[in-house]
Amino acid sequence: MAKTEQTGRWKQRRRTRQDILAAAAQLLKQGQRPSLEEIADAALVSRATAYRYFPNVDALFVEAALEIEFPRIGDVLNGADDDPVQRVERVDTALHALIAENEVPLRLMLAGAIERRARGETGADLPVRQDRRTPMLEEALAPARASFEPADLKALTAALALIVGPEAMIVFRDVLRLDDAEAARVRRWAIRALIAAARRTPTGSG
Repeated sequence: MAKTEQTGRWKQRRRTRQDILAAAAQLLKQGQRPSLEEIADAALVSRATAYRYFPNVDALFVEAALEIEFPRIGDVLNGADDDPVQRVERVDTALHALIAENEVPLRLMLAGAIERRARGETGADLPVRQDRRTPMLEEALAPARASFEPADLKALTAALALIVGPEAMIVFRDVLRLDDAEAARVRRWAIRALIAAARRTPTGSG
């Protein structure tokens, strides 16, 4: 087979895969929990084709959620000063908007992960989630790095990751029954408290 023909088929497979993911994302944003067959119809592919790319609808939900475009950290922090509280609050604002816009696919992704673990699937059996919030938090905290001990900075970044993701949204809405405004106040309080607790006097200061 000619190399150009192989390349063409690879590009076609990639386009087909992206079409299926895009159809799933669109249906999920409409508040539906579609079947793989319904997603295939929306993507204008056969059911057999959809099953070639995704073994089940849960795997498709996970990947559709992972395809959500994250805000670029440069845009999020554009114009911010070096204050870590202000910078992390900007990350929180950007991620909250993203989560609110994509609540259904994110909930289905989390539900699918819980169901898979309940069935005893672990390690390589589980779809890989991208940790995209941690690099954003690291960049937000970078100008103030000298204000923290390395171990404290690592712990701070991990603690902040707990409160700026979709998991926190589930707790605020479903467990605590807080509206968005109150949840935002709690997140901002936690951001300030965590940064204050992790901070130390910079080396060489009076």
